Order: sequence, then structure tokens, then C-alpha cells
Amino acid sequence: MTGLELRLIAADQPAEVVARLWGTLDAGERARAERAEQPRRNRFTVVRGAVRELVAARLGCRPAEVVWRRGRHGKPEPAGAGGLRVNWSASDALAVLALAEGRAVGVDVERLGGARRAERMAARWFPSEEARFVAEAADPAERAVRFAELWCRREACAKAYGGRLTQALGVPVAGPSPVLIADPGPLGAGPVGLLDVPVPGPYRAAAATVGTRPVQVNPLVWQAC
Repeated sequence: MTGLELRLIAADQPAEVVARLWGTLDAGERARAERAEQPRRNRFTVVRGAVRELVAARLGCRPAEVVWRRGRHGKPEPAGAGGLRVNWSASDALAVLALAEGRAVGVDVERLGGARRAERMAARWFPSEEARFVAEAADPAERAVRFAELWCRREACAKAYGGRLTQALGVPVAGPSPVLIADPGPLGAGPVGLLDVPVPGPYRAAAATVGTRPVQVNPLVWQAC
């Protein structure tokens, strides 16, 4: 994944950081934040503000000047960004931002859930081989991990194409990271590269880029200045 940059964003920040980032949001983002209960309101503000700061640094503008345009299924991209492609994902107190030059990118992060839910979801949505892979883990915690890793890969793949998750449910994504998928099915033309993203705590994450062989990338941590 040449040209790929990954950033980890801790969404729980001091009040002064939240206030500073609030000033960078547009009207739609502020309205969305105001509809949320705490701590989701502050976490949303931090994630969106941090994304704006990181994207603005690449575009050479102020964070408040970043304008988002949306694709057919709502995937946001910065307007006037040239070859820069952007995607991010948030789950509870952690977010991951992916930036890539000249290629579509997707990313997903999920907090680990319970083993029973993991088995049910895998049996319903995953190809049969992947559902068995989840169910056959002897340790319940490992079943939750296997499900989360495969789910993140599938979400990241769908987001890279700007498609719907339902289009990626039948795409096989298992195997040692990184994974190269020659045929992503209804999402579009391949190949697409997937890799697991190392993240802290009870989370799993994955990134995808279209049209390239994946390589390992160490994510950097966003620093709230």
C-alpha cells in the first residue's frame, strides 16, 4: 500500500481540546454533534476535528476550510484534494484515519463484542468457510476476535469502493494479513489489498486500498496540540 498513511485518534480528550476542535466543524457536523448524548457528542467532535486537522495539513489549508463532498453511498472525500483520498472510522473511544495518494482507500475499526453475537453474525453474514473459522475457535474471546477482524476487513473493502456493506458480505476476506483479493465481486474491479491495522485495547481494525498489493503500515498517533 505505497502512499498509505494511518492515524489513530483517541476520542476522549480534555475539555479544552474539545472546545478548540468544535471551532473547526462545519454547521452540519455541529448539528449532528448536538443531537448526540455524552460522551458521544465530545467523541464525535474530537474525531471530526482531528480528521479536519490532519487533512488540512496535507492540503495546506485551515481545518475549518476543508469541505466534504459525498459519493453515491455517502462516502466523504475532501473537495479539491487532487489525488488525496481519505476515509475514517470510529468506535467508542478510538478512531482510525486513512489517507492515500492516487488510490481509493477504506478503513474500519470495531470494539470487540461477545462471542455469542460473533457466532450468530458470522453464521448469518459470512461465507460458510469464514463462519466455521469463527465458530471453531476454542476460546470464546478468540471467536470474538476472529469475527471482528473479518468484519473490519469487509467494511474496509466496501468503504474503499464507496459501496454498501451488503455488497461485500459474500467476498472472501480471510487469510494471513496482508491479503490481496483479485475479485471483490459486486463492489467493482480488483484487485484490492487488505491489511489488519494494529490498534490498542479491545479493538480491531483493517484498511483497504483498490488496485495495489498491500504492505504493512505502522499507524501514527494523532497528537492533540
